[in-house]
Amino acid sequence: MTRGQISTLGVDCGGSGIKASVLDESGVLHAPPVRVRTPYPLPPERLADTIAELAADLPPAQRVTVGVPGMIRHGVVVATPHYVTRSGPRSPIVPELAAAWHGCDVRALLEQRLGLPTLVLNDAEVHGAGVVTGDGIELVLTLGTGLGAALFDRGDLAPHLELSHAPVRRGLTYDVYIGQVERRRLGNTLWSRRVQRVVEGLWPVVRWDRLYLGGGNAQNVTPAVIARLGDLVTVVPNQAGIVGGVRAWALGTA
Repeated sequence: MTRGQISTLGVDCGGSGIKASVLDESGVLHAPPVRVRTPYPLPPERLADTIAELAADLPPAQRVTVGVPGMIRHGVVVATPHYVTRSGPRSPIVPELAAAWHGCDVRALLEQRLGLPTLVLNDAEVHGAGVVTGDGIELVLTLGTGLGAALFDRGDLAPHLELSHAPVRRGLTYDVYIGQVERRRLGNTLWSRRVQRVVEGLWPVVRWDRLYLGGGNAQNVTPAVIARLGDLVTVVPNQAGIVGGVRAWALGTA
């Protein structure tokens, strides 16, 4: 890394794993990503400690971008679905954890813990920052433990909507309907048809110029379904959740 360049610690926090790496200003990784299983129970201080431990194994950085599942406004948690539970997704909610996370200023917590300027966004928003082109309306859907979503207008981030918690069928939310548990139960072929129904259902709501499918399960969508979704849909690598940590500072998200 040349002198004067700003390096970014990019952290992608998921329901099952937390990944991190350090990138230069062009988004090139300067170390292989490191990953740990998401520890539970997970109060905010433990998340901060986990990120600090990952950072200790990576090259130094001058700023930090963290993607957190749930609704984040200006670095403050409005709601997070997994980290309020006893042992991860679909386990019982712990009232004390729900109280600790609600209204938690994660950005301030991490800036104090790491001593670096920090940007905290929804994890799908960071993912999107790594792939959007700035051309028109671009919707990013991340397929992982559940469903993440982010909407961009000419490269600027729109206010976050938790589409994952909207009901889609028979009382199921999108989060459950196309989440990891259902993919394992159904198999990729039937699960991919559900992804197709979700995309087709969202089209009249958003009418995007480009839709990106990302997250760890995007690669499991069958080629037949990808073909049926058409030319406006692109599958992108899961690494965007880290790489987007650089571009997030310049795409109207900071």
